[in-house]
Amino acid sequence: MPLLIQNRELERISSTAELFGKYPHLQEHAKVFRSQPLADVDPKCLLYVQQREFAATTPSDDCVSVMGSDDATTCHLVVLRHTGSGAVCLAHCDGSNTWSEVPLLVKSVTSLSHSTKEGRLELHLVGGFKDDSMTSLGLSLNILGAFQKQREDIHLITCCITDMNDVVENGTHKPVIYGIGVNVKTGVVFPASFPQKGPAEDLRSARTFTGGQMTEIYDSCLGLVKVGPCRWSPNMDIAFWLSQTDDTILKYLSTSPMAEPPHFVQHIKSTIRFLLAHPNAETLFPGGEPQFYQRTERGDWERVQPS
Repeated sequence: MPLLIQNRELERISSTAELFGKYPHLQEHAKVFRSQPLADVDPKCLLYVQQREFAATTPSDDCVSVMGSDDATTCHLVVLRHTGSGAVCLAHCDGSNTWSEVPLLVKSVTSLSHSTKEGRLELHLVGGFKDDSMTSLGLSLNILGAFQKQREDIHLITCCITDMNDVVENGTHKPVIYGIGVNVKTGVVFPASFPQKGPAEDLRSARTFTGGQMTEIYDSCLGLVKVGPCRWSPNMDIAFWLSQTDDTILKYLSTSPMAEPPHFVQHIKSTIRFLLAHPNAETLFPGGEPQFYQRTERGDWERVQPS
């Protein structure tokens, strides 16, 4: 079934500028959305989603009240929610395999909504900017196209992407919004930033850095974050990067060197140090089992052995 805008099928488009020209209400909504101040989210109720990850849950979740992700430049943040069940998914998409990833997101929400007859699927897209390589534009069009191919009716509600998420600062294009949160109780989507990106931030970043594919990180029935098992080559010649300048790291390891948040280089170095400290990923997953993390009474995440 088609991707719908105001209950009408989205027509074929060749650019995001054309999209906003045909559907001016999306442009107006995007202006309102990006004008909101960044929200402060209590880490004790947060589930953070890193690049090339997704998570889904329902309003009955006692462990998670907000799902969030940030540090998106050319990447896009995707929220899909069923208005009847309240089941909601958040994904951080970087274009690695969009056409196979979108069906995973749809399935994660529909599987949590199978007993609900009322309601509809609503889509919120945020991210990208007018980068010189037009990486954002390509990802915007691919995500829209992939959702158009799904069997379910999906209603596009928020579309703050590429053109509408762009600002020029000192002659340089940058995203207006780098991160969003979604309240899993109400479904409200809002701009946000997240200083805490755990659990297992370095491990999860290492998985993506070494080519890991989109993966679901959360079991909402058990309230468990699941990481891995991961694999990477123990012979990676990556120590070289630790001796390079920040500008060199930005130039070669970012899709948008001039638009990255200030902590990008430190994040890359931390990930590389983690990989060097753990050249054999198998040692992190005894018996080939994933690492599991559970919310404690204090509100943080601790590693546990599932029963």
